[in-house]
Amino acid sequence: QVQLVESGGGLVQAGGSLRLSCAASGRTLSSFYMGWFRQAPGKERELVAGIRWSDASTYYADSVKGRFTISRDNAKNTVYLQMNSLKPEDTAVYYCAARVIITLTYKIWGQGTPVTVSS
Repeated sequence: QVQLVESGGGLVQAGGSLRLSCAASGRTLSSFYMGWFRQAPGKERELVAGIRWSDASTYYADSVKGRFTISRDNAKNTVYLQMNSLKPEDTAVYYCAARVIITLTYKIWGQGTPVTVSS
Protein backbone atom coordinates (compact mmCIF):
# COMPACT_ATOMS: atom_id res chain seq x y z
CA GLN A 1 0.00 0.00 0.00
CA VAL A 2 1.34 3.41 -0.98
CA GLN A 3 1.61 6.09 1.69
CA LEU A 4 2.09 9.76 0.87
CA VAL A 5 3.60 12.47 3.06
CA GLU A 6 3.58 16.10 1.95
CA SER A 7 5.88 18.84 3.13
CA GLY A 8 6.98 22.33 2.14
CA GLY A 9 3.92 24.42 2.79
CA GLY A 10 4.05 27.72 4.64
CA LEU A 11 3.48 31.44 4.52
CA VAL A 12 4.81 33.45 1.59
CA GLN A 13 4.23 36.90 0.18
CA ALA A 14 2.50 37.39 -3.14
CA GLY A 15 4.95 36.94 -5.96
CA GLY A 16 7.03 34.51 -3.97
CA SER A 17 7.74 30.82 -4.45
CA LEU A 18 7.36 27.56 -2.58
CA ARG A 19 8.21 23.98 -3.43
CA LEU A 20 5.98 21.23 -2.12
CA SER A 21 7.22 17.67 -1.80
CA CYS A 22 5.28 14.43 -1.68
CA ALA A 23 7.30 11.44 -0.54
CA ALA A 24 5.83 8.06 -1.35
CA SER A 25 6.57 4.85 0.49
CA GLY A 26 5.31 1.31 0.27
CA ARG A 27 5.91 0.53 -3.38
CA THR A 28 7.16 1.99 -6.61
CA LEU A 29 4.88 4.34 -8.51
CA SER A 30 5.43 3.23 -12.09
CA SER A 31 1.77 2.30 -12.53
CA PHE A 32 0.40 5.41 -10.86
CA TYR A 33 -0.76 8.87 -11.81
CA MET A 34 0.09 11.49 -9.21
CA GLY A 35 -1.91 14.62 -8.59
CA TRP A 36 -1.60 17.77 -6.56
CA PHE A 37 -4.95 19.05 -5.35
CA ARG A 38 -5.85 22.08 -3.31
CA GLN A 39 -8.81 23.09 -1.22
CA ALA A 40 -9.43 26.64 -0.12
CA PRO A 41 -11.85 27.47 2.71
CA GLY A 42 -15.42 27.16 1.50
CA LYS A 43 -14.40 25.82 -1.89
CA GLU A 44 -14.31 22.40 -3.48
CA ARG A 45 -11.10 20.48 -3.83
CA GLU A 46 -9.54 21.00 -7.24
CA LEU A 47 -6.83 19.26 -9.20
CA VAL A 48 -4.10 21.77 -10.01
CA ALA A 49 -1.41 19.52 -11.53
CA GLY A 50 -0.81 15.90 -12.38
CA ILE A 51 1.98 13.69 -13.64
CA ARG A 52 2.06 10.18 -15.01
CA TRP A 53 4.94 8.51 -13.27
CA SER A 54 5.93 6.24 -16.15
CA ASP A 55 6.63 8.94 -18.73
CA ALA A 56 6.38 12.18 -16.73
CA SER A 57 3.59 13.55 -18.91
CA THR A 58 1.91 16.41 -17.11
CA TYR A 59 -1.37 18.23 -16.69
CA TYR A 60 -2.01 21.71 -15.32
CA ALA A 61 -5.17 23.56 -14.45
CA ASP A 62 -5.55 26.82 -16.32
CA SER A 63 -5.32 28.75 -13.07
CA VAL A 64 -1.73 27.63 -12.46
CA LYS A 65 -0.42 27.06 -15.96
CA GLY A 66 2.88 28.87 -16.47
CA ARG A 67 3.39 29.37 -12.72
CA PHE A 68 3.44 25.86 -11.25
CA THR A 69 5.61 22.94 -12.32
CA ILE A 70 5.06 19.33 -11.30
CA SER A 71 7.94 16.88 -11.45
CA ARG A 72 9.01 13.55 -10.04
CA ASP A 73 12.24 12.01 -8.82
CA ASN A 74 12.41 8.27 -9.43
CA ALA A 75 15.33 7.70 -7.09
CA LYS A 76 13.60 9.45 -4.20
CA ASN A 77 10.07 8.25 -5.04
CA THR A 78 9.00 11.84 -4.60
CA VAL A 79 6.74 14.24 -6.49
CA TYR A 80 7.30 17.97 -6.36
CA LEU A 81 5.17 21.00 -7.04
CA GLN A 82 7.21 24.12 -7.70
CA MET A 83 4.97 27.13 -7.24
CA ASN A 84 6.16 30.49 -8.55
CA SER A 85 4.52 33.90 -8.81
CA LEU A 86 2.16 32.95 -6.03
CA LYS A 87 -1.08 34.87 -5.62
CA PRO A 88 -3.36 35.27 -2.60
CA GLU A 89 -5.92 33.11 -4.41
CA ASP A 90 -3.43 30.22 -4.29
CA THR A 91 -3.99 30.06 -0.54
CA ALA A 92 -5.27 26.57 0.29
CA VAL A 93 -4.39 23.24 1.80
CA TYR A 94 -2.47 21.29 -0.82
CA TYR A 95 -2.82 17.54 -1.05
CA CYS A 96 -0.84 14.94 -2.89
CA ALA A 97 -2.82 11.99 -4.22
CA ALA A 98 -2.29 8.87 -6.28
CA ARG A 99 -4.43 6.73 -8.54
CA VAL A 100 -3.70 3.66 -10.55
CA ILE A 101 -3.35 4.80 -14.16
CA ILE A 102 -6.24 2.69 -15.50
CA THR A 103 -8.66 4.11 -12.91
CA LEU A 104 -10.10 7.59 -12.52
CA THR A 105 -10.41 7.63 -8.75
CA TYR A 106 -7.70 8.93 -6.46
CA LYS A 107 -7.75 6.48 -3.55
CA ILE A 108 -4.49 7.36 -1.84
CA TRP A 109 -4.12 10.76 -0.19
CA GLY A 110 -1.57 12.56 1.90
CA GLN A 111 -2.44 14.56 4.98
CA GLY A 112 -2.15 17.93 3.27
CA THR A 113 0.15 20.89 3.73
CA PRO A 114 -1.16 24.45 4.11
CA VAL A 115 -0.04 27.27 1.85
CA THR A 116 -0.85 30.87 2.72
CA VAL A 117 -0.05 33.69 0.31
CA SER A 118 -0.25 37.15 1.81
CA SER A 119 -0.95 40.24 -0.26
